Amino acid sequence: MSCGLLSSVSLPIATLQGKKLDLGNAAYAKSSGGRSSGGSFRSSPSRSSGSSRNNSSGGYNSGGGAVFIPYGGSSYGYGSSAIGGFGLLLVMLLVLGGGGLVVWLLLSARKGIGSTSELDNDKVTVTKLQVALLAEGRAIQSQLSEIVQNADTETSQGLQQELQEVVLALLRMPENWSHVLASSQTVKTREEAETLFSQNSIAERSNFSVETLTNVGGRVNTKTFTPDPEEDPASYIVVTLIVGTADDKPLLSEVRTTEALKAALEKLASINPDYLMVFELLWSPQDKGDSLTYDELLTEYSGMMQI
Repeated sequence: MSCGLLSSVSLPIATLQGKKLDLGNAAYAKSSGGRSSGGSFRSSPSRSSGSSRNNSSGGYNSGGGAVFIPYGGSSYGYGSSAIGGFGLLLVMLLVLGGGGLVVWLLLSARKGIGSTSELDNDKVTVTKLQVALLAEGRAIQSQLSEIVQNADTETSQGLQQELQEVVLALLRMPENWSHVLASSQTVKTREEAETLFSQNSIAERSNFSVETLTNVGGRVNTKTFTPDPEEDPASYIVVTLIVGTADDKPLLSEVRTTEALKAALEKLASINPDYLMVFELLWSPQDKGDSLTYDELLTEYSGMMQI
């Protein structure tokens, strides 16, 4: 058992022997990064609760019974056999018809509740869309920096505007798209959403050695970055969008083509500000003197798929 285990471990180590020189520059392996984040998963006061609506529906049931009850016992002195039988039949028809009406009203009310519940319940969808661009699209670095420096991350309208501007910047250079990764997951509680969102954020931020430009909570900060002079010329730029929305189902499916990526970007740009809860933008490298090589792309963003 141990011999087999040792031999299985030795294989990847042997394959790395040809890259021993790269290990000496491990401190330079990571890149500079830019980040903007705003919004909250905190629950807003519910406009109305499902229980109160159900109670009101139940009230309709009791009210319907009270309306029809008097008809059953009235004779007004007319023929008790013929008129009474007709009256009983009439009462039964009214009760059955009224009961059907009540059922129809209840079903309609539930449909109405379903149409607005996405903003009232705790279900949240967390979506991540990651795009790698060829170095020829380096103009997006300065564009994203300008967007982040001027972004209003304190309001949902400001976050929506920032999201749309980022999407537009990406849509304007489809010829530079090279790799993509998309995921969208719906969870039942806001706490789960916050955890999932944080996991996605930390995983991406761990690829940076320093965040050279940030706008978090409306505060813009910058830091200096010293690139490795022996680093290869820049090959790629990776832009990541992480969005938390009030949708009750995933926003995106699998993205494998440029057409699907275009549709996914347009879908994110069309999110209603009432549904947009949290938005985070990350990109690397942020510093113009920094670079992200092909090897680093494969290592740090291994889940991305070439398109």
